[in-house]
Amino acid sequence: MEDKHTNVRVRFAPSPTGFLHIGGARTALFNWLYARHTGGTFVLRIEDTDAARNSQEATEVILSGLRWLGLDWDEGPVTPDPAGAGKGDFGPYFQSQRGAIYQRRVRELKEKGLAYDSEGAVKFKMERQPILIHDLVVGDVRRELTDREQADPDFVLIRSDGQPVFHLVNVVDDLEMRITHVIRGEDHLSNTAKHIALFRAFGVEPPNYAHIPLILNPDGTKMSKRDRGASLQSYLDDGSTPEAVANYLCLLGWSPKENREKMPMAETVKLFDLPQILRHNARFDIAKLQWLDGEYIREMGEERFFQLGAAALQRSGYKLDAFPPNYIAAALATCKGKIKRFGDLGPYAGFYFVDAVNIDPADRAREFTAESLARLQKLRDAFASLTAFAAPEIEKTLKAVALELGVKAGALVHPARMACTGAAAGPSLYHLLEVLGREPVLKRMDAALGTPPGKNP
Repeated sequence: MEDKHTNVRVRFAPSPTGFLHIGGARTALFNWLYARHTGGTFVLRIEDTDAARNSQEATEVILSGLRWLGLDWDEGPVTPDPAGAGKGDFGPYFQSQRGAIYQRRVRELKEKGLAYDSEGAVKFKMERQPILIHDLVVGDVRRELTDREQADPDFVLIRSDGQPVFHLVNVVDDLEMRITHVIRGEDHLSNTAKHIALFRAFGVEPPNYAHIPLILNPDGTKMSKRDRGASLQSYLDDGSTPEAVANYLCLLGWSPKENREKMPMAETVKLFDLPQILRHNARFDIAKLQWLDGEYIREMGEERFFQLGAAALQRSGYKLDAFPPNYIAAALATCKGKIKRFGDLGPYAGFYFVDAVNIDPADRAREFTAESLARLQKLRDAFASLTAFAAPEIEKTLKAVALELGVKAGALVHPARMACTGAAAGPSLYHLLEVLGREPVLKRMDAALGTPPGKNP
């Protein structure tokens, strides 16, 4: 079937039964990209008819995950659902609010003799002849019969408890919302013959189908909910950048020309089209995602770096409200170009946002010998007498003390860093000391020296 770009309407239709799977996020992204590429419409529909399994919390996880990735939707009810609005004032469509539409459509099928009551349920009278699926990615697929070629291919539309099943609500909503392209995971291909038969029963042509390849683990097994990296939320929690995650998801099953990998989203929108979607399944490569993360962070502007860095520190439990914005900005500036993901900021720069640092006993024993403590005391006294506590003066003073003691600068740098940060590595020492300020630096050195508060001049 020829793919046409005229008046494209696509949708993402997740069920709110848990976290947003990375495969679902990739499906949403591909639909969004196709809508933006063609100037079409991206519809968000929450398939929440199964009240026993759905939750408001899971709905909010889906909405917040899409917002984090930058995927805005284009239409919905005028009054948004309490879970939150998408683009403008639109909320998503909720199937739980569309029961009257499904009942009307079932009555239509009964009147046509294409649906019937069966033991309290309502079943669809399925076609008996083979169904040919024209798929824009997979190619032509011939289904002899549905339901694993059972003798009776009829299937349930309304369960005996009165609840509509997935096949009915999925097709009715695609029909009512005038969806032109159904872009979804290849695991849904087995449902498509039933859906095509339902569309025909309603007297309309089915939409174009494009079943995209599955996402596999590195070992080639199907990625389940329990596997590493399966939840989109894990990337938020780990401090990944949404730009890197979205970029990487684009590469899972789609390939631009010239084997490019890092691409701004605006350029991806221009290039993305269904014929470029790959036929084979995609293997998840966490190392490539982490590489992209590092690249996006390295090139990130100061304002964006500050925004994402502060959010990552707060997720790690640091109370930034206790510090002035200019202090937070200065602290984060010393980390720019030094971290590969924002989840590393806590261990790397958390010392800026605590009253005192904890030093591992093994590190203390290694760094704070009697000789190094004597040098640290000398450096502490020199810092106390500085007129301007700024990085150039701090560096000059440390090197002068090292020269006076007849040692290399490193003999002072290492214990000073350990005393002030609790770690053996981190931001530039001279700049981090300037950001911390004279009094906190002297206080931390005194703690390392074992000097009671107020005893050192």
